[in-house]
Amino acid sequence: MLVKWIRCTVVDRRGFERGQRKWAGLPGEPGFRGQGGGWSRGRPDVAHVFAFWESRAFYDSFMARSHDRLASAQAGTFKDAQVRLFDYRFDVKTGFEPRFTDADLLRVALCRVHEERSEHYVLMQEKVWNPAMAGSPGMIRGLFGEAPGNGYNEYLVLSMWLSAAEHGKYRTERVERLALRAQTEADIAALTGDIVQLEPSWTV
Repeated sequence: MLVKWIRCTVVDRRGFERGQRKWAGLPGEPGFRGQGGGWSRGRPDVAHVFAFWESRAFYDSFMARSHDRLASAQAGTFKDAQVRLFDYRFDVKTGFEPRFTDADLLRVALCRVHEERSEHYVLMQEKVWNPAMAGSPGMIRGLFGEAPGNGYNEYLVLSMWLSAAEHGKYRTERVERLALRAQTEADIAALTGDIVQLEPSWTV
């Protein structure tokens, strides 16, 4: 599965949201699995959208054919769009599906990892972070993805939560202790991320 993450700064909120509804045409596209997103809780003008495709081939075909027609409705409503693609590696918890209807909040983390530490980092995701997140009652589902060969060793950790309160509980109780155990500081060169308040009307 291919994961596409779009982050942009919105300059015309109403126009952007109107345009977002035009993506309702996506389910007819071959290989399309789901799409959803919302607003950053920290920066109200920043929008995040996540799209899921069965494979890179289906995605490339969509980009060549239908993308520009659907995207034209949002032209001029945002700036600074950053688009990143990731290959799905494994679930966080079990049975990941690109569904957004039962989640209120999404946590996205982008980790740039030192090349010589990549193997260790991926192992720690599986052995330390995954079980901890899976054991958090408010965490619904998630995935771990890897950026295809851009030389940066970039990884995506995506998790869906029932509520901000549940995510907050997990953070305060566990994160520092887990980071020490996983030697996260030694692995990671740079970490960026955001907490996204999901917008039900953006779910396709």
